[in-house]
Amino acid sequence: MKKINWYPPIILGLLALLVITFGALVASRASLGPAQHFTASGDQETFEWKLVTTWPKNFPGLGSAPERFAKKVEVMSGGRLKIKVYGAGELVPAMGVFGAVSEGAAQMGHGAAYYWKGKVPAAQFFTAVPFGLNAQEMNGWLHHGGGLQLWEEIYAPFDLIPMAGGSTGVQMAGWFNKQINSVDDLKGLKMRIPGLGGEVLNRAGGTAVTIPGGELYTALQTGVIDATEWVGPYNDLAFGFYQIADYYYYPGWHEPGSILEFIVNKTAFEKLPKDLQAIVRTAARDANQDMLDEYTARNNRALKELVEKHGVQLKRLPADVLAHLKTINTEIMEETAAKDPQFARVYEAFQEFEREVIPYHQISEEAYFQARALEEE
Repeated sequence: MKKINWYPPIILGLLALLVITFGALVASRASLGPAQHFTASGDQETFEWKLVTTWPKNFPGLGSAPERFAKKVEVMSGGRLKIKVYGAGELVPAMGVFGAVSEGAAQMGHGAAYYWKGKVPAAQFFTAVPFGLNAQEMNGWLHHGGGLQLWEEIYAPFDLIPMAGGSTGVQMAGWFNKQINSVDDLKGLKMRIPGLGGEVLNRAGGTAVTIPGGELYTALQTGVIDATEWVGPYNDLAFGFYQIADYYYYPGWHEPGSILEFIVNKTAFEKLPKDLQAIVRTAARDANQDMLDEYTARNNRALKELVEKHGVQLKRLPADVLAHLKTINTEIMEETAAKDPQFARVYEAFQEFEREVIPYHQISEEAYFQARALEEE
């Protein structure tokens, strides 16, 4: 009987198995796509970014938000994207954030869009509009009403990508060393108040100045300014304004729903793999909501401490003063829109959303607040 040689079939079978296995590995690696970015050694590429802010390092709320954002990005990316956060003045001045990120000196920034009104007047819409949208409405407009797309368009010439980066909710009107009983009390008032609110104060007869947060206490204490708005009880308590100002006014007509921003250098962002880009956007969206949650929880106890422990005199701005400021604001918005096509385009979109959301909130949010305040007779 002739002996059968089994070795060639076995060898051929093993070779076929190797080919199939190798093909599966290649297909698996290919399915990962560009999002994985392996180096020559086979390791995934890592990135190190700088994030500059307009806030004091680790300042409650405003300053801690970018720190938490950076930590979440590192965890979510498995350490592939590490972001070092710099407080105001550590790497660039507080008001140098926009330029630093635009020029690529830092990959990211955290601040407020209305600080850059000298470069982009329409940017003010993406922080706050006096007597405009509150935080809930701003988030709706940005993320589901076309606002974010407009924001991206006006920042594109500066090689920047904006993302909502936090909200303080309705702010306080500010700290004053004299009472505001009438419109005449605004005349000659030197106040730290940025953005459109500052323009309104100027036309009302006051003088608006923009001073970084870290310099406000000294400016108010030494009389450089007569009044200042900052944020609300949570932050204002931390700054100790109650030690140098007598009156704490509300409501924050000038900032009814202040949105902060992350700005990202577009060139740097596009160098990231797709999955890291998604992580940055997701972490920013998380930070945006998280800050609003934080202020909603912290302002309450802080206001109680200011009033009950430190004897702060809490006062409401008179209705005629608020009405006067609102009239001035409308005039300024219309005049600016007539001169600036970009401002006009954003203003139109903002108003369109406002016309839709206000009637509904009158029968939902506002009606509920009124019902909640009722007491049975």
